[in-house]
Amino acid sequence: MNDKLQQLKEKLKLLRMYDHALGIISFDFETIVPKDAREEEADVLNFFANEHFKIRNSDESKKLVLDLYKEKDSIEDPLDKKLVEYLYDDLQKTINMTPEFDLKMSEIYSKAYNTWLEAKEKKDYSLFKDSFKDVLEIQKEAVALREKKLDNYYDNLLNDCEEGVLQEDLDKFFAELKEGLLELMDKIKHSKHVIRDDFLSRNVPIYKQEAFSNYLLKLNGYDLNKGALTTTEHPFTTPIARNDARVTTHYYEDMFLSNIFSIIHEGGHAILMQNERDCDHDHFINDHVSNGMHESVSRFYENVIGRSKEYIHLIYPKLQETFDEFKDVSERELYEAVNIVKPSLIRTEADEVTYGLHIIIRYEMEKMLSNGKLSVDDAPAMWNKLYKDYLGVDVPNDAEGILQDVHWTSGFGYFPSYALGNSYNAMYVKRLEKELPFKELVKKGDFASINKWMKENVFIHANVLTPKEWLKELTGESLSPKAFLEYLNNKYKDIYQF
Repeated sequence: MNDKLQQLKEKLKLLRMYDHALGIISFDFETIVPKDAREEEADVLNFFANEHFKIRNSDESKKLVLDLYKEKDSIEDPLDKKLVEYLYDDLQKTINMTPEFDLKMSEIYSKAYNTWLEAKEKKDYSLFKDSFKDVLEIQKEAVALREKKLDNYYDNLLNDCEEGVLQEDLDKFFAELKEGLLELMDKIKHSKHVIRDDFLSRNVPIYKQEAFSNYLLKLNGYDLNKGALTTTEHPFTTPIARNDARVTTHYYEDMFLSNIFSIIHEGGHAILMQNERDCDHDHFINDHVSNGMHESVSRFYENVIGRSKEYIHLIYPKLQETFDEFKDVSERELYEAVNIVKPSLIRTEADEVTYGLHIIIRYEMEKMLSNGKLSVDDAPAMWNKLYKDYLGVDVPNDAEGILQDVHWTSGFGYFPSYALGNSYNAMYVKRLEKELPFKELVKKGDFASINKWMKENVFIHANVLTPKEWLKELTGESLSPKAFLEYLNNKYKDIYQF
């Protein structure tokens, strides 16, 4: 048993080296690679990803995993046992794949990313359509090759992102969420309180935004000695290695809030990555946090903290010092403006209330595209229809419509994680507020105490529990949007005075 575990870990050390190199190449590919070099760099990325696949799915590697899984109940270290279980589950998804199929899949995804960039730049979905079809087809082929799979095709993709949270759970969750959001939106719509927002579109030089970005990251507890910040088309965070969690943003001169909340959001992801347990890294089970758990953390920092009255009070003096463009804006006006509720086109710029409807639209479209009730050709028209039906907005072009997100260049399943994350953090913040003077800590900028609580409660078992187990352990409750809707109603009742 010990010999086999040691052999397995030696292979995982080698694979970790490949992961590190792949992470750097991928980060370069999505940030600073020259436009004319994209295809060549994609070829390099796909080559090394395929070499990684060959090692992980070699006959020797598969035998080690299968043999250890048969004897898993005899493994003394619970983290070693968890590692074997994870590897076995992963193997069931790839055991029937050939290296040729894996390479083909990588090539389809990287081509989709490149065509998406071009299509978004030209605001023309037709340039992306064929790649989108290829992505959905290869994803279906990959699921069909699995040794163990769920009966419903789309459930497999949801389960990959959030283990155990399937359509049955999400249909119920989103129905309750949608009803609550629409009721709140109606109250806000009939409020007579007017929020000042004229300053939100003022031009702010990028060099000032860059300086403020670094201030926010350090303030919130992101360790820049273990990370880096750069720009990209669609902001993301990536764990290159144990001491290297990188964040990205996108600067708009006429939308300074976009960068502020991208930075806080992506910094939240990175704070989790920088605080995973050493024992999880040592046992190769780091980065097994589900997407919904991860989004709960990033949106905790972005919204629960970042859009709070206390946080705006904290950063207001620095904002006034950095941006002379806002000398005429009071602290209360800034607080209300960062929380203004206004149905809009872009998910990543949406307020906390309407954001959930952006996710519901994507979830409904993924279901329709997965079960054959919607074709790729008709997807833009359906997108535009749902935005009109749910948010009352007209979509002027594909870049602000169906092409706005990068996620569909690599398949389905991720979008529900954002809405789940909102509800997860609303549930565990209720416990946080009982155990710490949370709002006072935010107001003082004491993020060391907040991050310590997060590490000891939210992060600590996130790599070893399923989302449902983790939520139950953390809050004592099962998934529900009730706490999130309660949080929104309390917050916006004060802002809109209804």
